[in-house]
Amino acid sequence: MPAPTPDHQTLQEAADWFARLSSEPHDLAQQHAWQQWLAQSDSHRQAWRYVERVSQRFAPLQGDIDTASQTLQALHHTPSSRRQVLRTLSVISGGLLLGGLAWRHDALTEQLLAWQAGYRTGTGDILERTLADGSRIWLNSATALDLDLGPSQRSLRLYAGEVLIATGPDPRPFVVHTAQGNLTPLGTRFSVRERAARTQLNVYEGAVQVRCSATHHTRVAKAGERLSFDQQSVSASEPALAGREAWSKGVLLAEDMSLSQFIEELAAYRRGHLGVDPEVAHLRVMGTFPLRDTDQALAMLAGVLPIRVEQTFPGWTTVKPR
Repeated sequence: MPAPTPDHQTLQEAADWFARLSSEPHDLAQQHAWQQWLAQSDSHRQAWRYVERVSQRFAPLQGDIDTASQTLQALHHTPSSRRQVLRTLSVISGGLLLGGLAWRHDALTEQLLAWQAGYRTGTGDILERTLADGSRIWLNSATALDLDLGPSQRSLRLYAGEVLIATGPDPRPFVVHTAQGNLTPLGTRFSVRERAARTQLNVYEGAVQVRCSATHHTRVAKAGERLSFDQQSVSASEPALAGREAWSKGVLLAEDMSLSQFIEELAAYRRGHLGVDPEVAHLRVMGTFPLRDTDQALAMLAGVLPIRVEQTFPGWTTVKPR
């Protein structure tokens, strides 16, 4: 399992350091202070790596962590070679396979399959397709899947992201596979989302049977219900999120949503980092916001809530108290 994401304060400190080092790259005293901050904890180093992923400029990111660790040790033990080390940090970039995907998933095989998937969307993109069997699918932001319309079965394999499916009138069974199990719809409209090592299901029409891959535990979700499952177990059913499928129309529908949840959802459609200060994370959001223009969505938010949107450097945006 990947390590937990550092907290907001630590991430913001790392972003502030990056902005300062970028604006004054020859300030050796500042570089020394940054090295001291970096050496204080693993959380600081993890936050720094994350900032580098976002910036794509200072990136000690080889697929293996050992290379990054050696670089960090050099920073700590050889202050006389700071400039050389900083040059090293800038050329190791690109080694982390699939960027954001590698940050969220712990299976390299899944990442490789997602990279080669027949249907993919980039960050912020939404794709609609009508299949040969009459089914319709909508791919959400950063989604990867494969389709196989075989002679005896229709199969969809979701590697990452979210897909909304409206199955066509075809006698062949339609099965959706994820890393946690499989889902068999019974003439229906539903969405499937891969998130935090769980599959999330919302059923809007018909019914869907889910089955865990390890225990073969099964459960049926009917129209108006949602549930989630991992390889071992299935959660209890809850009411489906009415506005969950609004993304297929390019909008984020917030119905008394916390600001922290809203920002988490919006971040999936925006390149780089989008965070929220804990002081305003509890604020409630209502309304309809555009997903294809996240800057506009943030401006609309700032117009109705006591917040401001601050950019520490290109690609790093934080929602703070006004």
